[in-house]
Amino acid sequence: MRLDEETMSTPSQQPVAHPATAPTTPGHTAAGNQVRAIADTLVLAYGLHPAEVTRIPEGTATDNYAVVDQAGRRHFGKVYRTREHLDLERASVELSEYCADGGVATARATRTREHELIATHGRLPMSLWSYVPHTTTGEGGLMGARWAAVGTAMGHLHRRLAAHPAAAPALEPGAAVCDVTTARDSYKGLIRAFQSKPRLGEFESWSLQATCERQALLGRVERILASLPPLTVQILHGDLSGPNVLFKDDDAAAFVDFRPPTTGYLAWEIARLGCDPSSVLANGVEGWLAGYTDLTLAYRDANPKASANDLVSSLRVGCTAVLCSTFPFSAPVKRPHIVDAALESYGRARHEADLMLLDQLPALEEALRDALV
Repeated sequence: MRLDEETMSTPSQQPVAHPATAPTTPGHTAAGNQVRAIADTLVLAYGLHPAEVTRIPEGTATDNYAVVDQAGRRHFGKVYRTREHLDLERASVELSEYCADGGVATARATRTREHELIATHGRLPMSLWSYVPHTTTGEGGLMGARWAAVGTAMGHLHRRLAAHPAAAPALEPGAAVCDVTTARDSYKGLIRAFQSKPRLGEFESWSLQATCERQALLGRVERILASLPPLTVQILHGDLSGPNVLFKDDDAAAFVDFRPPTTGYLAWEIARLGCDPSSVLANGVEGWLAGYTDLTLAYRDANPKASANDLVSSLRVGCTAVLCSTFPFSAPVKRPHIVDAALESYGRARHEADLMLLDQLPALEEALRDALV
């Protein structure tokens, strides 16, 4: 799993509406052409006549749209920016459908007239999804009853994925959850890149300081990793973060945006969602631990075959995996075009939350172990 490519939990932008038949106006040619191409694909591939197409926050590899058809039904469309990786995108949709067939809460893909999961014959490749009404994402952090709700839903999800034909669950050394040698080299290179710049902006200066802090902690990370027991590796959702969990009130209504079937550490996927920096900082460490305990207890009830080691060790796994990741400190060097106020805020919160958890890790893990016994 490439930790530098993680999805961020950042505030959503407001949607921008485009009537499906709107004329092209100066300054909006690209947007107008995109809407027309979407409308054409909806008619030709799905037999669906759109009344309104609304741009909504984009994914990492897609442009996303809310669609209202002429009968007033609502849909969710994902337009893929390139045709280069459509086989992988199709595998992602198939994984979502596999989970839905097993009773997991997910959005359903709408098949084309030719029974395809992705429409590829129009000007724009796209997939169309059932609309999950009256929901919000979990990107603002978990609180209250949502902890147990998402634990139950995630337990059902992992229980279903454990039966996926691509790979059976297996035990692998916990120490291999991240590569400290690679992390150390990455941090050294990043520090050199920052130091070679003639001047640094405010976020770049902070990123350099945070990078040096993390580099100094890598020896401690090695010792933590060495203490991990064998942990479960199986097929995972692949991008289980706050923006990809939809809530209806306090119920987990759907998991969305699956990645292709790939094996990974179960403990990491639990920690990635449960140790989200927004959740840690919004609740404080004590309140967060109570919520995380509720999550793991509900998870175990929904997935009784889950190993206690995976649940208890998820805290160590989460801390070390984040400390070995250069994201988002690397963004000003490698992907400066994505640096904005939301990313800067996320980066600061992520670093602060992980250091808070690391500082109290032994006591937190002992409390979690006592609750799970």
